[in-house]
Amino acid sequence: MNPMYHQPWELVQNQIRGRGGREIDKFRGVKNGRGDYESGSESWIGSTTHVENAKPENPYYGCAEVFHPDGRKMYLFEAINEAPEEILGEKHMAINGTGIGVLVKYLDAQFQYGLQCHPTREMAMKMWGQEHGKAESWYVIGTRDDVEEPPYIILGFKEGVTRELWEKYYNEGNLEKLEGLCHKFEVKEGDAFFLGGGLPHALGQGCFVIEVQEPQDITLGWQNYDLVRQWFTKRGMTQEEIDKQFMTKEVYDARLLDSYIYDGCTLEENLKRWKSEKPILRSGDWGNERVIIGPAQTSYFSCTEITVNGETEIVKTGSPKIGIVLSGSGKLVWDGGEMELKQAKEIFFPYDISGLKVVGDLHLVLCHPEGAMA
Repeated sequence: MNPMYHQPWELVQNQIRGRGGREIDKFRGVKNGRGDYESGSESWIGSTTHVENAKPENPYYGCAEVFHPDGRKMYLFEAINEAPEEILGEKHMAINGTGIGVLVKYLDAQFQYGLQCHPTREMAMKMWGQEHGKAESWYVIGTRDDVEEPPYIILGFKEGVTRELWEKYYNEGNLEKLEGLCHKFEVKEGDAFFLGGGLPHALGQGCFVIEVQEPQDITLGWQNYDLVRQWFTKRGMTQEEIDKQFMTKEVYDARLLDSYIYDGCTLEENLKRWKSEKPILRSGDWGNERVIIGPAQTSYFSCTEITVNGETEIVKTGSPKIGIVLSGSGKLVWDGGEMELKQAKEIFFPYDISGLKVVGDLHLVLCHPEGAMA
């Protein structure tokens, strides 16, 4: 047994694509941060998934790097591939292979993200030939105070929305009407939402969230036709094959419209369906661990948050995990070592770390792949 594979690893912070980034820099304590437009509105944390429209000169764009315990700085997937079974465990690999099995991000919405949906896993396989759909979740960890309206999200169909009505405005390219068929409501720090396949949604201006999702980078929206063509091109299909089998505009539109689940409801019922109550998983004199997203929402991933003033174990799940320190300071302690913790530190946890505890005054989020029960 190599002890390097049985201890936490510090992740290298990154920032990629999109319009935003100021709140990520602020959260990380970056002095004189680059700010919006320049920084990128997303960070992919502990990712072994690459951006689907990555350029040939940077094919691993989106993949996370790690400070290896032996001193090397390398891609996390490269480090894992040196000893996958010892780092990930047989149970995890049987479900997720050598990938992490979950994709964790920061999203900083300087502007509203586009209205979109993602296919269910079943629909992704049937219509797109993909193993994963893109069920996902948002945990609001901050908001901007200099936006035009209070931070909000768009989530779920209103009562009475039909496929015919949605398709009418889609074909007209009338985004305002499409958004008007969905619920829009204010959010605050600490709110958490599950976004199931087939659900219309858009992250609103002013929201800074942790997104936890299936490890897939494909989005279906009325403006994304060209990006989806690129997606299939990178999987080795010729343009002729795409046109013939999948990707005429008509076929794309039909598959996208089929991916929505048209089951609108009241705002109250919508929140009951998709907003997490964050139930307590365990507690003690040290604090508590809550389920942000868990088996009540999905079996494809989960995430929990530990609030500790003192010390507590980090429970083994039989799978690796990704950790983010939301606030406070302290340290991780395990048999044979320790690691200092402070706000915004990002950590990869191999599946089998003996005696692992968190010590201090800390708020920590843990993100788990499919097969790990919260």
